[in-house]
Amino acid sequence: MNMPASGSHITVLLQESVAMLQPALSEGSARRCVDVTGGRGGHSAALLEKLQHQDMLLILDRDPSAIAALQDRFADDERVLIRQARFSEIRSVVESLGWESVDAILADLGVSSPQLDEAERGFSFLRDGPLDMRMDPGSGISAAEWLNGAPETEIRQVLKNYGEERFARAIARKIVKYRERTPLQRTSQLAELIAEVIPRHDSGLNPATRSFQGIRIFINHELEELEQFLPEAMAVLRAGGRLAIISFHSLEDRMVKRFFRADAFRVSSDLPLRAAEIPPLPWSAVGKAIHASTEEIQMNPRSRSAVLRVAERSERHAA
Repeated sequence: MNMPASGSHITVLLQESVAMLQPALSEGSARRCVDVTGGRGGHSAALLEKLQHQDMLLILDRDPSAIAALQDRFADDERVLIRQARFSEIRSVVESLGWESVDAILADLGVSSPQLDEAERGFSFLRDGPLDMRMDPGSGISAAEWLNGAPETEIRQVLKNYGEERFARAIARKIVKYRERTPLQRTSQLAELIAEVIPRHDSGLNPATRSFQGIRIFINHELEELEQFLPEAMAVLRAGGRLAIISFHSLEDRMVKRFFRADAFRVSSDLPLRAAEIPPLPWSAVGKAIHASTEEIQMNPRSRSAVLRVAERSERHAA
């Protein structure tokens, strides 16, 4: 199958995610949905096909270039509201609109294809550009600023914990040694430095894959954002509302899986309670994890690590 052209974006698990949200969109006279990671609008467009003229779709993204693209794409659709915000801010944005609750929420985590394909964003080890990696270039410090000033131990921990890079110690040592001679400013510098430490293996992964991933997650506080987002999203869902999350990293997926099990709300089996006395869980997972099909992976290799999980709200007390 043909590979996607550079700069194009293929929405991952599109039909599967919308289908899993569909039961939450089958009731009510004015449905309200939120796509908290709008990107280039693939999931949003699919959700709009399921909505009627009286329904509303709120789209969030922290990336100003994504916001501009979304505003252009949906300029003529009066059902669409677009806000530049981190997805962890969902509750404050929803409340600012005067909405008491929403019916469905969709989150597609990680970096988008345009971000990877635009060299000047600094996400890609395959394209030389400024070593930035910020999803919102106007906020926080760049990857270059951090790498040129962080202690070796901190760099090693980020590569190991967020990138799951087993050569983290050697790479961190190499970075510190390199920056003593010249500052790290370009993605090509970092990629070449890592390649000197890690020989290319038969796995097909570029030697820089895990390190770039770990640095990106750290720079954008992605795991912290997800940790804040999960209870905030559940707090604005109505009873019977659904939350669908697509993750691409094992740490993210593990966090989502544990939260969806609602472990913190489960009553210990050691307590002498009758079934009728056991309080209901505030939400529950819907079905099993869904992965991209073989056909989708062939068309879009970036979907190979995608995992879709869905949970349904069972009652409306704040999370």
